[in-house]
Amino acid sequence: MNKELMEALDILEKEKEISKETLFEAIENSLITACKNHFGKADNVKVEIDRDTCDFLCYAEKEVVEEVEDDVLQISLEDAQEISKKAQLGDMLHVEIKSKEFGRIATQNAKNVILQKIREEERSVIYNQYYEKEKDVVTGIVQRYIGRNISINLGKADAILNESEQVRGENFRPTERIKVYILEVKNTPKGPRILVSRTHPELVKRLFESEVTEIKDGTVEIMSIAREAGSRTKLAVRSNNPNVDAVGACVGINGARVNSIVDELCGEKIDIVNWDENPGNLIQNALSPAKIVAVFADPDEKTAKVVVPDYQLSLAIGKEGQNARLAARLTGYKIDIKSETQAKDAPGFRYEDYVYDDEEYDEEEYGEEGYDGEAYDEEGYDESYDDAEYEEGGSDEASEAPDLEESGFEDEEQDSEA
Repeated sequence: MNKELMEALDILEKEKEISKETLFEAIENSLITACKNHFGKADNVKVEIDRDTCDFLCYAEKEVVEEVEDDVLQISLEDAQEISKKAQLGDMLHVEIKSKEFGRIATQNAKNVILQKIREEERSVIYNQYYEKEKDVVTGIVQRYIGRNISINLGKADAILNESEQVRGENFRPTERIKVYILEVKNTPKGPRILVSRTHPELVKRLFESEVTEIKDGTVEIMSIAREAGSRTKLAVRSNNPNVDAVGACVGINGARVNSIVDELCGEKIDIVNWDENPGNLIQNALSPAKIVAVFADPDEKTAKVVVPDYQLSLAIGKEGQNARLAARLTGYKIDIKSETQAKDAPGFRYEDYVYDDEEYDEEEYGEEGYDGEAYDEEGYDESYDDAEYEEGGSDEASEAPDLEESGFEDEEQDSEA
């Protein structure tokens, strides 16, 4: 029993994940190649390897003839009878070939055949392994910068994070662990070429699937996602269980679940809203945190006209139009946002069809100022917004403060002093 060969095959199978059968085939082919280099021909050469003991036999099938014209394919009767006394003319005799008799060149060629097969199988195993992970998220270690691209080690292979797939503002140090989305795995002669991304919207989706148990088991479903990498992501989710709150499941206790994803994305903001089959309600949710007065959606044209309070126009549009842009991507509708004042003056906007409900829009809900200062600051104030229009929306406290003299407050104070 060839114990050394068996141990070597066991190690290769364990470390390289190459099956023993493939290695046995590589050894057989290498011996046939060695015979061809040694004898010039190998058409009649056969190799048999015992899979259990690793003992191998290399022999040539030769025809028994009276006069030998080709000693590679034929053998004389006299020589044949020395091997087998029963040999007769016309018989096909198995003549053993001693591999130790091979020359140095033949042996080296046989070795190269085995090594080449091992390398090919190793590349094939790695390719198949990462091809199965295509469109999925993996953890890698930053190795080095190649120009403006980043080389990331994924374990058994290196991936390339191109400049176009990097988030602006993200800087990674060597040995830092990051999560990336596998875009494509190509099989090349030099091994698999793996392209990864940090900007793809599916990266956020896969992170939520790994972090939120309800998404993994199908209780909560991600219906749509819109992302501007490095800045903000909007996520529309739906619950298939009436007892489970989709948004709450994604946010987690004290925001634990969503915060872990935000940390992985280096502080990128994430808005999670409820999915609704009604396009009007969906658009209203997508434009959160802005308050909406009315939505007129056309499912056929995939367009929508939205009316917001005057003081909410900048919030609905967002900084540099980001909130409206992400809402349009999330819903698939082309959204036209107008303030109440603009809607009343716009021809064909059908604002008169909307019935204004004073109970829904009273001071108790929106306060005397009409907007939440913290929410406005978080979203980012649009500098293009007209100051005069902003004051007209009721955000200036002084404009609504009662006159002290007219209210009689001064007279009451004098009476109390007297």
